[in-house]
Amino acid sequence: NHLSRLFDFYHKLLTDKQKDYFIMYYHKDYSLKEIASFYNVSRNAIYDQLKITEEKLLEFEEKLKLLEKSLKKEALINEYLKTKNEEILKELLEMDEYYV
Repeated sequence: NHLSRLFDFYHKLLTDKQKDYFIMYYHKDYSLKEIASFYNVSRNAIYDQLKITEEKLLEFEEKLKLLEKSLKKEALINEYLKTKNEEILKELLEMDEYYV
């Protein structure tokens, strides 16, 4: 799930409430109604918070591109392991220097 991968990168930038709702809904498969009942709020309040959280995660990725960079590195590593092409290794090293 794309949102779950974004959450892995950016969860520290979210509020505790946003993290809790996200985990319950996306990781533990609670329904909106169950989460609302647990927190004693409306189902719409949970829905709205989840939508805000999703938008924030997408916004963080748009600006920081941590998932994109990670996927690119992963692809390059896999390509290097298949081909042992030194140019790919150089590209990986340059990425690390550039992104640090």
